[in-house]
Amino acid sequence: MRQHVNPLSCNFNQIEKIPSLSEMFGDSKSKLHLDIGCAAGEFLFDLALFNTSWNYLGIEIREKLIKNAKLKVIEREIKNLYFIFGNANNILNDVQNKFIIKNLKSISFNFPDPWFKKRHHKRRVIQTGFINMLSNSLQRGTLIFIKTDVKDLFDYMDCTISSNVNFKTIDKEDLNYFESFNPNKVKTDREKYVILNQLDIFEKIYIKI
Repeated sequence: MRQHVNPLSCNFNQIEKIPSLSEMFGDSKSKLHLDIGCAAGEFLFDLALFNTSWNYLGIEIREKLIKNAKLKVIEREIKNLYFIFGNANNILNDVQNKFIIKNLKSISFNFPDPWFKKRHHKRRVIQTGFINMLSNSLQRGTLIFIKTDVKDLFDYMDCTISSNVNFKTIDKEDLNYFESFNPNKVKTDREKYVILNQLDIFEKIYIKI
C-alpha cells in the first residue's frame, strides 16, 4: 500500500543532523550501500542480517516508518544498519552530508512511487538534477540499481540516468566483477508480491565511469 507524501513539501527543507559513519555503524570501514525509499526497512533488515560485511543505510520520506525501523535496530542490536528520515534529494545535496555519497559503493531505487499523473512527475525521486549531483559526487565504480513493475516509470528513470554521460549500463553478468550488496538475492516485499502475481519486473544497473 502506497501512502503518498509530497516530497516537495517545505516540511522537508529542514534536515536532521546526520551522524558520522563511525557513529552510525559498528565498523565504519565496511562497504556502504544506500537504499532510497526504503519504506519500513524490511529489505535492509534482511540484507544486514544476511550480509554482515556491508553497512546498509536507508532513507525514507515517511517519518513513522523510520521511527519504527530505528527502534527495531536498537532492539535487535544490529550494528551495520542505519535509517534516515527525509527527502533524499535534500539530504544528499546538503554539503554537510557529502561524506555519505563519497563513501557509497552502490545505491538502489526499489519500486519507487510512480506518481502516475504527468503533473506529478516532478515528485518522482529520480530527477535530472539529482542524477547530475550524483554524477558529480559519486566515486568511479559506484553502482546504481533501479527496479520497478511500472514500465512508464522504468522508461522515465532509465532515460534520466542514461542521459548523463558519466553513467553506463552494465549487464547483470558483469556484477561478478563487483562485490554485490545483495549476494543472497534478497527480495523486497513488493518484488515478492509482483513475482507471486506473475507481473513484469523492469530493472537496470548503471556504473559511474
